[in-house]
Amino acid sequence: MQHETTRKQAKLRLSGWAARVKRRSVRCVDGFLKTLNLHQEEISNYVPERYNSGFVEGLNNRIKVIKCRCYGLLNRDHLFQRRYLDLFGYALCGRRNNGLALTPLGSMA
Repeated sequence: MQHETTRKQAKLRLSGWAARVKRRSVRCVDGFLKTLNLHQEEISNYVPERYNSGFVEGLNNRIKVIKCRCYGLLNRDHLFQRRYLDLFGYALCGRRNNGLALTPLGSMA
C-alpha cells in the first residue's frame, strides 16, 4: 500500500488478504487475523495520512528503560541526571550517535 489509497480501498485490500490467508488454512496467523479484524477501522485510518505515534512510543520506552536502570536510586536528582545523560549523553560528549540519542533543547544538532 505504498501509493495513495483511501480508507475504503485499504479495508477492501486488508479483507481480501485476510480471506486469502484463511483459504490457505495458515493457522499460525489466526491470532493476528483476529486482531486485524478487531482493529480494522483503526488500521485503515492510518493508510491515507500515514501518521503514527512512533516517536512518542519510542520516547516512552526509553523512559521506562531508564526507570528500570535507576531502580534503587534514593536521590531524585540522580534519577534526573541519569535520564539526561541517557537521552543527551552522545551530544554532550561530542560523539556520533547514529540518530539514536536526542539532542538537548536549544542545541544546534
